[in-house]
Order: sequence, then C-alpha cells, then structure tokens
Amino acid sequence: MIYDLFIIGGGVNGCGIARDASGRGLKVFLAEQGDIASGTSSASTKLIHGGLRYLEHYEFRLVREALIEREVLLNAAPHIIWPLRFVLPHHKGLRAWPILRLGLFLYDHLGGRKVLPGTRSVDLHTDVTGQPLKESFSRGYEYSDCWVEDARLVVLNARDAEARGAVIRTRTKCTSARRVDGVWELTISGPDGSEDKIRASALINAAGPWVSQVLGAVVGRNDPDKIRMVKGSHLVVDKLYEHDRCYIFQNADGRICFAIPYEQDFTLIGTTDEDHKGDPGKPQISEAETDYMLRSVSEYFKKPVTRGNVRWAYSGIRPLYDDGASKAQEATRDYVLKLDHPDGGAPLLSVFGGKITTFRKLAESAMDKVEPFFPKMGKPWTKSAALPGGDFPFADVESRIADLGRMFPFLEPDNVRRLFRAYGTDVETMLKGVTSLADLGRCFGVLSEREVEWLKRKEWARTADDILWRRSKLGLHMAKEDQQALQSYMTPGAEAIELKRAGE
Repeated sequence: MIYDLFIIGGGVNGCGIARDASGRGLKVFLAEQGDIASGTSSASTKLIHGGLRYLEHYEFRLVREALIEREVLLNAAPHIIWPLRFVLPHHKGLRAWPILRLGLFLYDHLGGRKVLPGTRSVDLHTDVTGQPLKESFSRGYEYSDCWVEDARLVVLNARDAEARGAVIRTRTKCTSARRVDGVWELTISGPDGSEDKIRASALINAAGPWVSQVLGAVVGRNDPDKIRMVKGSHLVVDKLYEHDRCYIFQNADGRICFAIPYEQDFTLIGTTDEDHKGDPGKPQISEAETDYMLRSVSEYFKKPVTRGNVRWAYSGIRPLYDDGASKAQEATRDYVLKLDHPDGGAPLLSVFGGKITTFRKLAESAMDKVEPFFPKMGKPWTKSAALPGGDFPFADVESRIADLGRMFPFLEPDNVRRLFRAYGTDVETMLKGVTSLADLGRCFGVLSEREVEWLKRKEWARTADDILWRRSKLGLHMAKEDQQALQSYMTPGAEAIELKRAGE
C-alpha cells in the first residue's frame, strides 16, 4: 500500500494537517516519536489570540488571520475553548495610552470580530480588576481573547483524523526517509523497537523543534533549513486574585507578561523568550526566567509574588523560522512552508514556526502546497466543522453542563464541569450505561476507571503522565497516592495495547 501523505510529528500542526487531508480523501499515516502533543503543543500559554504585541512588529497578516481564527475555533470546539477578558493597565513609564488605544482599536477591527465583546476603558481605582494592583495604576483597557486546552486541541484533531481514515501511531519514530522510484520509502521504529517500512507519495515534516534534525538525519539533506529555537517558560503559582479576568502587563524591555486564572486554584504566569541551544525535547526553566517573571508581575501586584508561591513550571520550544532577527522576541511567529520537489522526485513539505491559534489555516496552506500532486483531493472543509465533542453552540455551554448534571446526579458538580470541559458531548458516550458511582469502576481521586479506559482506547494515553499532564492537568490537583495508583494501573496494559496497535 502507498499512502498519499506520511506526516512526521504529532503536534498541533501535524495533527491539524492529518485531519484536513483525511477529510479531503487522502490516505494519511502520521508518526509521533512520543505522545500526542508531548512537545511544544502542550507547553503554550494556552491562548487562542491574535497576538496584540505582534502589531508592533508590523505582522498584520498574521494578526488578522489569528483574530479571524479565534471565532472559527471557538465555534469548532466550545468545550475546550472559551472567551476571556484581558485587562491591560497603562504603565505611565512605558507605552503612551493613545498608542495602546490605537493598538486595541486595530485589534478589535482587523479580524472582523463578530461575537467577542470589544475593548472598554477601565477605571482601576473603582473596577474589581484594579483591587489586586498597586494604587499607581489608575487607567486600563479590557479586551477579548480566548483560552484553549492546548494538548486536548491536538488530541481532538488526531481523533478526527483517525475517524476519517488516518493511521495515527504514537511512540513511533521515523528513522529514515528516501526517495525511491518517485515515492518516499520510510522506516519507522515502534515502541518495542520493531521496524516497519512505509511508502508514501508525499512527506510532510511537521516535527516542530526537530524539523531541521529530520531534514538532516532522516531525509539526508546536507543543507537543511534552520530553525531558531526560542524557549518560552511559564510559572503556575497560588491564586493571586478572585475575579475571572486576566492581565497583560507591559515590561520595561518591551515584552509583555500574562497573569491568567488557571485550574480553579492557581494563576498562570508567562511567558519568556530565550534562545535555546540544547536538546529540544528537554527544555527547563532557568533561574533567570523565574526571576524575570516574578519581577514582572510583582511590578503590578500589591502583594509581591515570590518563589514560595510557585507550584509548577513548564517550558516549551517555539520552532521559529530563522529569519535573522536580532532578538528572540523579534523573530517572526508566522509560519513558513518550504516545498522541496526535485524533478521527478516525491514532494517534501517542511513546516516551520506557526502559532496554535493558526494551526487550521496552516493546514489549509499545506494542502494548497500539495494540491498539484493530488488533483482529485477534496476542497477545504474544516472552517465550519466541529471537533469531536464540540457539536453545539458555544453559548450553550452552561446549559449543557446543567443537563449533564441532571443526567448523572451522583457526580460532584465540579467533576461534571470538568468532564464537559474536557470531552463535550462525548461525555454521554463515555458514560453510557453508568447509573451510579459503582459503574465508574475504580477511582483515582476525581478520575474514574471509565474515564481512564476511554483515554486509553480513544486518545492514545499510555502512561499516567499522558493523562495527568497532557489530556488534563489533574497532576496539579490529585494526591500523590492517587497519582501512584494510576501509574500502577497504567503500566501493565500500556505495552500490550501499543503492541496491538503496531500489529494492526
């Protein structure tokens, strides 16, 4: 069998392309060397946003595209994406308030906003959002963007791709790719070390931080295009305030820092921009980054935020196209698609950069690039299509949660909300036949055996970390003994399930 597309990389770009291509009738094989969304795509600031600060770098096309995508994605996955309001305090020593207002005017109108509310001025001395801030901040602006459960977005794209015929293999590494007789011959290594040969008409390199390594070590190019690896780190600290708004703070170095309500009990602080030279799979937050973020938010909050407030930290690598920018924060966040098609050779498309907000448009652009090689493939379709569990209007979220609570009255209200926010309408399928707590099977804190088995069967979860830190963030909430019990539960069956998939 010859597949149409072989995709390297199970991040948001790879899974988004797999979904789009499968929906157009192409035969797709995707290989991810780790877990779905185990790299950059689970280490974002978790925002669906236009990128207000990119306006200063004149990236108007990128900002416009991202602003339009906010509402497209909100409609596609209203269970894992929802609107947020951000407060931007005016710092008298930094950007002048007319400049801020102009930027927000462009932000409101550049993308044809339809459902999200626009910008409003805020008196920080009287508004609830001013209470946690220092008295010196008196004026601010409040505008809209959206939140996303980033790793879940990737998993839902993979699920939709598989439902449309794609083969998705996790913990499977592509070790060699060569053009032979007009097609790609690829060698993949499974989780048990066994090797398979795959043939495909076209190869898409969506390996994120490893994209240059794939071009060199896997494809065998002597002059691979370069990426600029920029590390972005985040801190999760004890909840800093009680209201539901977010903050975007200006820093003296021209960067910004977010403070966002996170997982009910915490506040997410981020992010940094720091060039990374090490292993792209093992980024670690530095002492300097920690100090930078704590100092940035403490400039604004009445009560200083210290290391004693930190409960977790994570870092990710942004694989940006190396455009020669002098500073990490100035490197373009736009995506670059490079097509390599020597005479008579099978096409290779490499994906550089991109934002989680624009993954769907990136996938469409990728399809435009390969369309000449697949003239019979279908037309664009994802703009109006729901992701799994998202087949309902975003305005109905609260009523749907209430309905679910009535359907399963033995579940705690907070758990009902968590389940719906993770799985949307798929919760009813997951809990089919459940009439009591006993029907859920063994419990690991709020996590039930029924849910764990769903994650194993439907979402490629193989380890406790897959569930606790990517399919969810329950690792922040669950007791250590429950986490250890989950680890023990997952270990015996993990290898057998993966081997079964590899043999299919």
